[in-house]
Amino acid sequence: MKAAVVHEVGGVPHYEDYPDPTPGDGEVLIEVKAVAVENLDREIVAGRHFSAGAFIESLPAIPCFDGVGSLPDGTLVGFGGTTPPYGALAERTVVPEGYVSPVPEGLDPAIAVVISSAVTGFAIQTAGGFEPGQTVLVQGATGVAGRLAVQVARKLGAGRIVATGRREEALREVAALGADATIDTAVSDDELVTAFREHAGDGYDVVLDFLWGRPTELLLRALTPKEIGFAKPVRVVQVGASAGETLTLPAAALRTSGIELVGAAKGLTAETMSAAYEQIVAWTRDGDLTFNVERVPLSQIETAWTRTDLAGKRLVALPE
Repeated sequence: MKAAVVHEVGGVPHYEDYPDPTPGDGEVLIEVKAVAVENLDREIVAGRHFSAGAFIESLPAIPCFDGVGSLPDGTLVGFGGTTPPYGALAERTVVPEGYVSPVPEGLDPAIAVVISSAVTGFAIQTAGGFEPGQTVLVQGATGVAGRLAVQVARKLGAGRIVATGRREEALREVAALGADATIDTAVSDDELVTAFREHAGDGYDVVLDFLWGRPTELLLRALTPKEIGFAKPVRVVQVGASAGETLTLPAAALRTSGIELVGAAKGLTAETMSAAYEQIVAWTRDGDLTFNVERVPLSQIETAWTRTDLAGKRLVALPE
């Protein structure tokens, strides 16, 4: 079969022949239809993610661990749980039988494979305790998941949505998707702190944070009051770290601000995830969500893997 194969840590996948996978006991063969290439996949290939060990030990190996494909009987399914060296960026792969679920009828595989990015937006509710009418700040709203989170917050009834990101054009696009105000993070520290305060209105209720690092450190500075009082609770939901893995957290930022830091997995159960997925599917069918995907043939993976012009778009590889 043809596959995208990585030969060394940090290498670029090459389109080449690779032995066909053979299902073992309890496994099923998948004919791959679409694979979303995410930052996590690149981090694993680069050896920077904590879960990269098994992939690196199996080199040469095929990256990506989930996607959309068909079973031998033709049923279209979402799949995950691939085991190195067999990943998803190939014409075929194998996964455990319990790691497949039917794709709702009528969904384009290239869109179905990106729906999980939209489900992340529900963390404002499951982890952040969001209620309709509240103010939501989306940190990193110009990325793929961030743009979808803005739309999800609007559909869930946010009273006000503030979105942060870089590049004026991208911020205009986010505003068109439903953000009431946007903040450019590519400014000086003092300017960014001021912007956070000016756009807070009566205060942020939930922050969905895809950035961490400098922007979130400055947000926490902006939310730390200068005098003792009764602070409004602000629930910061940590999702990603595209701006940095660490930050400095002064004690006062928690002691006096009302800030509550939680991870996106808080409140996540099979039931809440299923409910979020079903709602995203319904909105997708109704055309209420905008998915910005860049479809490329698997044969072009080497060039696509290193593209730098995909800001706000999800790269989706389609085996030919």
